[in-house]
Amino acid sequence: MASKLKITLTKSTIGAIPKHKATVAALGLKKLHTTVELPDNAATRGMLHQVKHLVKVEEI
Repeated sequence: MASKLKITLTKSTIGAIPKHKATVAALGLKKLHTTVELPDNAATRGMLHQVKHLVKVEEI
């Protein structure tokens, strides 16, 4: 696995359930099309699995 992940919010959280909104916020994504770089670990992967329909992930 790569050491970092580049995560971009591609879909709005307006219609998402509150748990998914909280997960997106915990990832550090605030607005549409914002990008963050996070370490590639089990916790981050679990959060991404929960909101995979809202984000785009790239390994860097």
